[in-house]
Amino acid sequence: MPSYLDQINWNADGLVAVVAQDASSGRILTQAWINRDALEAAVNERRAVYWSRSRARLWRKGEESGNVQKLVDVLLDCDNDAVCYRVEQIGGIACHTGRESCFYQKLIGGSWKTVDPVLKDPGLMYK
Repeated sequence: MPSYLDQINWNADGLVAVVAQDASSGRILTQAWINRDALEAAVNERRAVYWSRSRARLWRKGEESGNVQKLVDVLLDCDNDAVCYRVEQIGGIACHTGRESCFYQKLIGGSWKTVDPVLKDPGLMYK
């Protein structure tokens, strides 16, 4: 395994949080988890690869929807316990709800309001 993987402070489950950020706009697109294999695959394949906790397997963003995240940069925070994937979001949709970003709910007046439109019906993206 590459030595850069040993410099990360993985949690007890062997995971670390990763945020995907649009490399052009700076918008936060999604937050997920990675393990060593996911990060190594992402670096080698130059695309966002995550660890799906619900499926217990590697998950290549866009493998079903086509909304691939091309990897531009990988950043590590100051505590070595969080990663940022700077990506080019293919198709302009990062969220499984069909929105640009998973962060589409804004706290307004004490309640969460949806502030981003659905760009594509999720039923058309997933089988």
